[in-house]
Amino acid sequence: MKKPFFSIILSCCVLLACNSRPSASLPIAGTWRLVSGTTITRGVSSVTDYTKDISMIKIINNDHFAFLKHDLNSPKDSSNHFDAGGGSYTLSGDQYTEHLDYYSDRNWEGKTFQFTVSFSNDTLIQRGMEKLEKEGIDREIIERYVRAAK
Repeated sequence: MKKPFFSIILSCCVLLACNSRPSASLPIAGTWRLVSGTTITRGVSSVTDYTKDISMIKIINNDHFAFLKHDLNSPKDSSNHFDAGGGSYTLSGDQYTEHLDYYSDRNWEGKTFQFTVSFSNDTLIQRGMEKLEKEGIDREIIERYVRAAK
């Protein structure tokens, strides 16, 4: 009688261990449209409105993210500015860490960026530091996204 009970418990533990990925119901999962970005470098703030000349989305699933950005008013020549990147991420409470595996500027690849995230209805606010000593980048960023799709 003890063997079947032990086998059932062991089977349940194995099944639970295999399902270690975050649930698709995470509030961060979905497609997000960037509406504004603030960059603070040495105490000087710069705000970009992403609802006018630039469009950027971030797509987040259970374990990866990707972002795509381009000009809204395409120039007549081929100088359209396009930016893209992505990789894996971890989320623990409000601590969101991006591991940038792919980026159009290869100097950023392989870097890890730590953010604090907060949610209010359909809005995601992501705040953290971007620091790349080799490139001379040391700045705080605050990005405000609205949910485009779930």
